[in-house]
Amino acid sequence: MIVVSSSMAKRLGSKDTTATPVLVQKAVADGSPVGETAYRRIRSDIVFGRLCPGQKLTLDRMKEAYDASVSTLREILNRLSSEGLIVAEGARGFEVMPISPDNLRQVASMRLLLERHALKESFDAGDMEWEGRVVAAFHKLALMEKKMAAGVRSEAEVWKRYDWEFHHALISACGSQVLLDTHATIYDRYLRYQMIAAVYRGEAASGEHRTLLESALARDWRTAQKTLNTHVGDCVDQMVNGGLIV
Repeated sequence: MIVVSSSMAKRLGSKDTTATPVLVQKAVADGSPVGETAYRRIRSDIVFGRLCPGQKLTLDRMKEAYDASVSTLREILNRLSSEGLIVAEGARGFEVMPISPDNLRQVASMRLLLERHALKESFDAGDMEWEGRVVAAFHKLALMEKKMAAGVRSEAEVWKRYDWEFHHALISACGSQVLLDTHATIYDRYLRYQMIAAVYRGEAASGEHRTLLESALARDWRTAQKTLNTHVGDCVDQMVNGGLIV
């Protein structure tokens, strides 16, 4: 089960081809190797802001927190460095990747590049099974957005998981596992900014999700791409222009 920290909740007062980001998985399967379990926990803590941007990561302190050896932790942090979530500083150790408005815009631009292309390919190839995935994912997201609109902000991480599931369902018929995997990685980097900024756009974002659903069912990828541009662009503008990311 995903657990929302009290500080995060307060701040947010905001055959299927699968490429699910680690952070949005519901649970770590029983019997997972220690290293994989620790990797998922550390990755989730970075993306959801429990490990802060620029925070130094001391291996000796992390041993107990994540129940992993120093050698295992070093492998994990190098792996996360390759994903753009950790800075490896050689002899100086590791730190959580800092944030900046410029980096946010670069990450958002990459998300749009990948997702727009995937939308077109998926809409062209999607079948009835794909439609079912899209509708089911939208239903869960819409229910959670109603909770958020009513002021229930204690399930922020579940809300963002449902947001991911909807966007992933839209592109899941694109036919390229490489594209899905790459998109999943960049999506997590974008989501980290959203969680740090505790951004919540309310009805504007909900309406864009409805338009994306309608576009999918009509196979109208042009409208979907235009809507996605607004969906991501307005969110970035709110984070940057509102001083939420500095």
